[in-house]
Amino acid sequence: MMPPPKDPQVFGAVTWDGQAIAHDPPTGTVVAVFRRHGDRVEWLVLHRAHRGLDYDGDWAWGSPSGCRLPGEAVEVCAQRELLEETGLNLEPALLLDDVRWPVFLVEVPPGAEVRLSAEHDAYRWVDLDTATNLIKPERVAAQLSRAAGAVL
Repeated sequence: MMPPPKDPQVFGAVTWDGQAIAHDPPTGTVVAVFRRHGDRVEWLVLHRAHRGLDYDGDWAWGSPSGCRLPGEAVEVCAQRELLEETGLNLEPALLLDDVRWPVFLVEVPPGAEVRLSAEHDAYRWVDLDTATNLIKPERVAAQLSRAAGAVL
């Protein structure tokens, strides 16, 4: 059951599932998730469910990400979003300290299982070129490219 929407007059904007969004920066976090498969590095991309599996436009594919709750530390937001969206209970490390949307990085251990929330309907483990081609708009794909620079 979806929680009731919060009062936007009191809390500001709300997320897709009715949770209040922090009105002070940073707005939220992005978590660049990778795994090693032999000598290759693969990146996790998630497909948002709200427009269906066939949608491939802006915001269809992306890294785990989400808005920060009021009073929530940015590190807690990154770990919470990763767990909520993928079922992965890991501790992402801050990589790019952007004022509005800091980017965190985390390596998934071999054999870890991804379990999607209702927000997403598909996921893929792909190489960096495929990931950046799937992710739109380009400025969002650029976040993953910058994160990949720390891994490759």
